Amino acid sequence: MTVNTTVTVRVPAKVNLQLAVGPGREDGFHDLVNVFHAVSLFDEVTVKDAYPRRQSPLVTLTAGGELGSHLARVPLDESNLAARAALSVARESGRGRPVDIHLEKNIPVAGGMAGGSADAAAALVACDRLWGCGLSRERLLESAARLGSDVAFGLVGATAVGTGRGEILEPMSSPGRYRWVFALSKRGLSTADVFGEYDRLRPDAPAPRADPALEKALAEGDAVALGRSLSNDLEPAALSLLPELERTLAAGRGAGALGALVSGSGPTCAFLVGGDEDSSVVAEREAAVVAALRGTGLCEQVVAADGDVPGATVL
Repeated sequence: MTVNTTVTVRVPAKVNLQLAVGPGREDGFHDLVNVFHAVSLFDEVTVKDAYPRRQSPLVTLTAGGELGSHLARVPLDESNLAARAALSVARESGRGRPVDIHLEKNIPVAGGMAGGSADAAAALVACDRLWGCGLSRERLLESAARLGSDVAFGLVGATAVGTGRGEILEPMSSPGRYRWVFALSKRGLSTADVFGEYDRLRPDAPAPRADPALEKALAEGDAVALGRSLSNDLEPAALSLLPELERTLAAGRGAGALGALVSGSGPTCAFLVGGDEDSSVVAEREAAVVAALRGTGLCEQVVAADGDVPGATVL
């Protein structure tokens, strides 16, 4: 019998097509209506048995990738969600053994695209497979929800609406294929800081509601209507903390993007540049948006991706 000693899982970034945020709850979270859309910026998480066999710690972490200053923001201790995911699988199954986890990063760090949450989802799948735990999808989703509000979506992928604090997921009809450009900021934003600023700016925030126009645009694969429907209640808070993002958004819109918004808690800015239309038109629009964003001097990187794509996948 062949025993796996290494498992690699690929997991996508997300962009929030709608992020409606309610008032703060007693537990410190907020009720959300959060439309997740998985895009083809992937991290690869490799979990391998530790050799020579060690008794502790259960997890050691390394990280690599072409993310410039973003890479230095990746914690390599037990505060990393991927490490916490491995510990969670070990507790659930009783089968954990020491492993080395390597994160090959392409998703922005502290960028509002759920890179840490995606890595946690990948680590759940990889450790379950490596240790032969056989945890059901339901148990993996429960573990994901305990780890963080965005982790479960890393398992599911595609396009889905999250309610509660974002962890209760329902798939959404989204037959279209979309092209995106992402402007990665030279700076990061703390999710906690952005929510704190949101609470300051919106002490009277109403209960979050789904947007029927967005749902219709997705169901019909209408890129123009989707661009008009993009929304993020956290965007004013992110702009308050990092005002230069207004220039980034304006540059992409001015270059012809169909829609633009800060992704999640930011500071990554997302620009919809096309759907199921003439590929040359999309390519021309993408090139114009990329050039305009690079011309601002505000972006550490500008990258393009497609959506939607599947969630965590064993390679």
